[in-house]
Amino acid sequence: MYKIIEKRMVVPNIHSMKISAPAVAKKCLPGQFVIVMVDERGERIPLSIADWNREEGLITIVFMEVGSSTRKLAKLKEGDELFALAGPLGSPSEISRWGTVLCIGGCYGIGTIYPISRALKEEGNKVITLLEARSSFLLYWQDKLKLVSDELLLLTRDGTVGLKGHVTTAIKEIIEREKIDRVMVNGCTFLLMVASETTRPFGIKTVVSLNPIMIDGTGMCGVCRVSIAGKTKFACVDGPDFDGHEVDWETLLMRRSAYLKEELESLRFLQCEEIF
Repeated sequence: MYKIIEKRMVVPNIHSMKISAPAVAKKCLPGQFVIVMVDERGERIPLSIADWNREEGLITIVFMEVGSSTRKLAKLKEGDELFALAGPLGSPSEISRWGTVLCIGGCYGIGTIYPISRALKEEGNKVITLLEARSSFLLYWQDKLKLVSDELLLLTRDGTVGLKGHVTTAIKEIIEREKIDRVMVNGCTFLLMVASETTRPFGIKTVVSLNPIMIDGTGMCGVCRVSIAGKTKFACVDGPDFDGHEVDWETLLMRRSAYLKEELESLRFLQCEEIF
């Protein structure tokens, strides 16, 4: 069993959870993920590793409360135990000394971009980290990310803090003011697509983490299959990192909504259980 050492809601609907998992903490690298199960009948949930402490044997995950499984996970408290946790899984993010790297995080991706920014900084890159959200109350981990970034930029669509507008405008402004050698993006599928399409005309390699489309996490279920440069890949075993300019985003977005009805029914059933 995997004990929850610390758990809190960092912003509405987004939670961080520190878990005792010594074997995972010993081996994990930036970009990798774990599979967690709340109980023995629970769904397997793939979640990127946001931080770790090898000496204490702890890992940190950041997740968004969306469906029934993540709602069950969010209801757990410090001292509770997860039924199962497997990892680290997936290929680590490629980390090298490229020069100036723009790291973009949105939603739960703010947490998962942290170990990538840290590793890139340790490798000797100039790291510019851009965090985006609808409003200031949805931003978190600014202090942590500031420590591993040469420049930390905040973007809110309502302008309550930092730059005002959409991520496309911010990316263009950054690229136009200095040479960017690589872009790394973590967050929802829409953010990954928009960032990739924005950098495409500039020819800057843009790496996206496709962990939002995974379920099984071991290549068995096939749900995470994605077309990369015309070839079928599986996000969990071939990724989760891919070149965003090679992803077939149209097909990916259509497949993302394939089980929307079933997901809503599952959540509705869970809500009825909570009431009665």
